[in-house]
Amino acid sequence: MTAPEEWLSYPDAPRMLHLPPGPRSKELLAVQHRLETDAVVYPRHFPIAIAEARGATVEDVDGNRYIDWVSGISVLNLGHRHPKVQAAVEKQLARVWHALEIPTEARIEFLQELVASLPGGLRNHAKVLFTVTGGDAVETAVNLAEFATKRRGVVAFSGAYHGVHGGSVNLTSGRKYHETSAFHGGTIIRVPFPDPYRPVLDPDGGCANLMRYLDHLVDDPYSGVDALAGVVVEPILGEGGYVLPPDEFLPALRAFCDRHDLLLIVDEIQSGLGRTGRMWAVDHVGVTPDIVCIAKTIGGGIPLSLIAYRADLVPELPPAFHIGTFRANPLALAAGAEVLRLLRGGDLLERTARRGEETKRRFSEIATTHASIGDVRGRGFMIGVDFVKDGPGRTAWGDRAKAMRRELLNRGVLMHTCGANDNVLRFMAPLVIEDELLARGLDLFEASLSALDAPPVRTPTVPRSVTPLAGPALTRPPSIAPPIHPPPAPPPPGRSLP
Repeated sequence: MTAPEEWLSYPDAPRMLHLPPGPRSKELLAVQHRLETDAVVYPRHFPIAIAEARGATVEDVDGNRYIDWVSGISVLNLGHRHPKVQAAVEKQLARVWHALEIPTEARIEFLQELVASLPGGLRNHAKVLFTVTGGDAVETAVNLAEFATKRRGVVAFSGAYHGVHGGSVNLTSGRKYHETSAFHGGTIIRVPFPDPYRPVLDPDGGCANLMRYLDHLVDDPYSGVDALAGVVVEPILGEGGYVLPPDEFLPALRAFCDRHDLLLIVDEIQSGLGRTGRMWAVDHVGVTPDIVCIAKTIGGGIPLSLIAYRADLVPELPPAFHIGTFRANPLALAAGAEVLRLLRGGDLLERTARRGEETKRRFSEIATTHASIGDVRGRGFMIGVDFVKDGPGRTAWGDRAKAMRRELLNRGVLMHTCGANDNVLRFMAPLVIEDELLARGLDLFEASLSALDAPPVRTPTVPRSVTPLAGPALTRPPSIAPPIHPPPAPPPPGRSLP
């Protein structure tokens, strides 16, 4: 049991006072709809207005408290307002907020912490180039690879999401993103990502045929591919469905790049910084990328992104190779240095690996009694629950996953979809979530699924001449979780933490 002084989150979550959206949330959502673009997405899925957040919990303006399994899409691996990260930002607030590329103590401290935390052979042997967003980082990585090799063209994968910033939208595989972008160009060779559950080239769930096909693209002068600079890959597909490839995939991809003098660009934006139970997802298979893209959690909730690349990759980059006024904001750098210290110190990564396996096991147990779950997969706190209409056919069931998202919201758990058909619910809770909240969330997940699987109760037809008996309606009301008796409330943020 979590001691009261160790709680980061609201201990009484979930606490549901109103069916979302509550009255005040409706007011704020209406103002947002009137003043802001129709292109916003998340209020459509989570129709609430947020008042405050702590640890792995969120409180809306109507007093509802939710268990947060979204984490800002893996931005908040250390949770909302982690006291040590907050203290680092507050300290920097009294110093400098903006400094362009001119060194500050915050910048140097962050750089030293980062290069000492990088995967494999990049550790303490890398250069850093700051960017503005995750998509900007990926686009810059490709620019660097093509500049270094003096070749144009990269391999990218089906299911990939590398952002929608400028040229990076071409690396992202979703057609819906291409349709709304004016930035078309670059040479992208798209090949299937190795998906053990829905294989394309390798029916056995491996990647041997995929690797033979990649060799063919480079070796055969009539393959239609003229030249390549590198390969861009997510170690685990994020928006593409939380697909965990076979363990031999990344090492084989590293060997492929080495055989053909190509650069391996690894997008760790969603999978990195402890999400999988190791600092980086590539650490599970011992692969060193030539370039790694980093964003999301690195700023602790404040925008920060960058690429790190082999120090010997290029002799020198020209001044202003990549520019941006808001790159490496000092507040974000102060937060980032503390994020890295927290992840490298203590046992948080080991606990995430262990608790992630326990959580995946619980989802798998739930799947054994609910045929709508076709697959449970992932590492650490990066777990996908794949919904299908028919088990053997593995036909994606997006409507069921979206109905689950709404049912969970009504019960006080925030969980989001991914996958080509929005058919995968992804577990991406903050790594600091308390065991009690994790258990409550899993219980509510199972209860939500059972509620959706149950046949609807119909109100009996009563003859006109008969007066119905007084009593509660028989139709199932919208689900709201029963009240939970919490442990004693913890003191406000500022206590000792993992």
